[in-house]
Amino acid sequence: MTAPNPFTAPVTLTGPHARLEPLSQDHREALVDAVADGELWKLWYTTVPAPDRMGAEIDRRLGLRDAGSMNPFTVFDAAGRVAGMTTFMNIDATNRRVEIGSTWTRASSQRSGLNTQCKLLLLKHAFETLGCIAVEFRTNRLNTQSRRAIERLGAQLDGVLRSHVIMPSGLPRDTAVYSITAAEWPTIQTHLQWLIDKPRSA
Repeated sequence: MTAPNPFTAPVTLTGPHARLEPLSQDHREALVDAVADGELWKLWYTTVPAPDRMGAEIDRRLGLRDAGSMNPFTVFDAAGRVAGMTTFMNIDATNRRVEIGSTWTRASSQRSGLNTQCKLLLLKHAFETLGCIAVEFRTNRLNTQSRRAIERLGAQLDGVLRSHVIMPSGLPRDTAVYSITAAEWPTIQTHLQWLIDKPRSA
């Protein structure tokens, strides 16, 4: 009997500002409501499922989980409201590397402690439970909001993959690749906890 893959095993991760639960079709209607907050599927520089494609997107992510390359989560905010999706993706269990990506968050939850809490939970699980040697983040080179958020975590820019993928629009995307290594994790963890705990302006 094949041992279960710990990288894709269902797990719930919880912190004061967010809870990550294994993605399920039971979350579809709440995710449709979340993606409508800001009409996120209309953003040209990223790929976010439209409301009428949410069920298919959930099936796609669950299929990749079953294939061993993704572990998808539904994101809940501190009040228990569904706020979006995130994943461990491009899982390389042999080399103990994952990417945190395919993330989107309802507009009203952006620029809050939610994203930082999610990243802290995912990074802690990756480094301390899965034993990862590195965790990657990738985004469109032109998505300055996403790049600032990744850099704010303390991730380092590894480089830019030019004309890396073709977007749904048919245009090529340059991909900025960032990473955090296991050696950097203790300092990054302290930094993220400080970001979460520091007072926020009104």
